[in-house]
Amino acid sequence: MIFDFHVHCFPDALAPRAVAALTENARIISLKPLTDGTAAGTEKCLRSAGITGAHVLNIATNVRQTENVNRFAATLSTVSNGFFIPAGTVHPDCEDKERVIKALHDAGIRGIKVHPDYVRVNIDDPRYDEIFSLCEEAGMYVVTHAGFDPVSPDYFHAKPEGMLKVIRSHPRLTFVAAHMGGPSQLDGVLELLAGTNVYFDTSLISIREDERDKLKTLFHAHDPDRIFFGTDTPWSDPKAEIAIVESMDLTETAKEKIFYKNAARLLNL
Repeated sequence: MIFDFHVHCFPDALAPRAVAALTENARIISLKPLTDGTAAGTEKCLRSAGITGAHVLNIATNVRQTENVNRFAATLSTVSNGFFIPAGTVHPDCEDKERVIKALHDAGIRGIKVHPDYVRVNIDDPRYDEIFSLCEEAGMYVVTHAGFDPVSPDYFHAKPEGMLKVIRSHPRLTFVAAHMGGPSQLDGVLELLAGTNVYFDTSLISIREDERDKLKTLFHAHDPDRIFFGTDTPWSDPKAEIAIVESMDLTETAKEKIFYKNAARLLNL
């Protein structure tokens, strides 16, 4: 069983524009999409790699998008017959964060995704701290992009020291740092976050050949109960992502946790 904790898709009408814009952002690292960005296209791609379900991470890049993004998230499980489990989102500049989080919780959405680089707000900013407190109180998890992103190539808004502040301030929060804590900052991740109560997802590690040794060190330095398999589809080949995790010299027990059991526990699969 393989569950993908980190994928992206969009409403059918919006998908062509969203994928085109994101592809333009990713041009500096030569990333090209493997799907058309629709739910159907994404599911087909994942199933072809043997993936049995996926967690769709939705984000609002401005306050006005929040309601529409969360409305789309709420439809995903139904339109995919349960293949997709959605995360919602809260923009840090929302004036009614408590209402947004309560609405997500009431709709059965168990967590949110934030992307500090797209909104230019550091992960340890007080505006995020309010969101994290509300999620902690509601028993909801948080997934954050971490490290390098082509939308903000010269400044990382989710650095290891900032994420360390978050998990220390919110010890009961399930806080997931995507991309194994973030491209281009693994020295800090290994020093500050490995072995802590932070969670990681493995998304997009197949393209990080220059960091392969450090990634392997991180896999073995962190609790396998706190790592989720992810691909970041449409931005990577799911089969390649599976192969990289398989190459990390992990025990079969650890791989079972990473590929499925950890997500099953968090998401009640």
